[in-house]
Amino acid sequence: MQKYAVVLAAGKGTRMKSKLYKVLHPVAGEAMVQHVIDSVKNAGVETVVTVVGHGAEKVKETIGHASQFVHQEEQLGTAHAVKTAKDILGNKKGTTIVVCGDTPLISDETIHALLTFHESENTVATVLSAKVNDPFGYGRIIRGNDGQVSGIVEQKDATAEQAEVNEISSGIFAFDNQKLFETLEKVNNDNAQGEYYLPDVIRILKEEDEKVSAYITDDVDGIMGVNDRVQLAKAEQKMKERINLQHMINGVTIVDPATTYIGKHVVIGEDTVIEPGTSINGKTIIGKNVTIGMNSDIKNSTIKDDATIKQSVITDSVVGEFSTVGPFAQLRPGSELGKETKIGNFVETKKAVLKDGAKVSHLSYIGDAEVGARTNIGCGSITVNYDGVNKFRTIIGDDAFIGCNSNLVAPVEVGDGAFIAAGSTITDDVPDESLALGRARQTTKEGYYKTK
Repeated sequence: MQKYAVVLAAGKGTRMKSKLYKVLHPVAGEAMVQHVIDSVKNAGVETVVTVVGHGAEKVKETIGHASQFVHQEEQLGTAHAVKTAKDILGNKKGTTIVVCGDTPLISDETIHALLTFHESENTVATVLSAKVNDPFGYGRIIRGNDGQVSGIVEQKDATAEQAEVNEISSGIFAFDNQKLFETLEKVNNDNAQGEYYLPDVIRILKEEDEKVSAYITDDVDGIMGVNDRVQLAKAEQKMKERINLQHMINGVTIVDPATTYIGKHVVIGEDTVIEPGTSINGKTIIGKNVTIGMNSDIKNSTIKDDATIKQSVITDSVVGEFSTVGPFAQLRPGSELGKETKIGNFVETKKAVLKDGAKVSHLSYIGDAEVGARTNIGCGSITVNYDGVNKFRTIIGDDAFIGCNSNLVAPVEVGDGAFIAAGSTITDDVPDESLALGRARQTTKEGYYKTK
């Protein structure tokens, strides 16, 4: 059976008190609505339609090709929002799930379970529900004497007896697609807010003697909506706990999960150790037996087996096997380290390739450069890559030695086995196995201090 999804993402979210539209607020480094769409697609939904309104262009830009889009010009309620998808989904056969774009913790396992239950029960509508200790503020699932769902009652409309019910509606539904769009035409806005509400579809279906069910999920956190900054912080915490738990189950040591932030797309190998205060985000891949030291920040990078990162920032870069980085180093985008390389304290690299065994131990800037195997670059050395208008490249061969405080003014090439004397400024190419000096001769004036 074909599966579809309507993601409701048109609201501005005034309680967030932000210029950023609600569904675009990040949780674990990714927009809330993106988490929802990822879960929906991972659950096997083929076609996703996202209802946009406020900030439509920004939402489309964030989601990209993962969804089709419809625009809700006026926010007239959830039923009205779903109805805007009629031109895309109205005539299709199958099951449609309706989910809010501000529920970032909804998992693909929960969605899959909802869809499976809905189809196995041969029901026209299924509400995703949960049993909670404090149901205040939620719509209650009302069941008849036969245990079947008879309706959903909102908090403000509940009788004293109904208010005691602890089974709540998540606001997430599965429908027979054609029945959904047929029934949406019958929903009216005869209520205090003058809006068209999706739960009214459930009421109408029951009045028409259609079968309506509720699937009770154990994942209460997963159905949590985010409407303000307090709930956003709670969602961040829950997502962090979920991600960290999965990595630990998979064989990763996280010394202090409470202070470790890992994005949901990060892959980490067995026996890797993550120390406190670390943030790992984006499409980062970390190998086995890696040590990530305290307060490191890694994004969209690959750290290969047995590498060690100490209190450093790494972005869009590659660190080879058995290599060490830091402490207090920064690998900017385009840095690529081979095996057994060393980037020491207060070293910065950018668009730099360091081949196997190369070393830049401390206080250097290596930008737009290629550094050969086993080459050693001394303290305070700089590849001078920028003339104020253009960037130029420095190429250093294998087994070279670059003395401390050397400036290599690009474009320049230093050959294999070449030796650059400390304190030199090199502006011309240096042949293989040559010594180059580029500094003024020392002048010493004895007794100068006394004459002053």
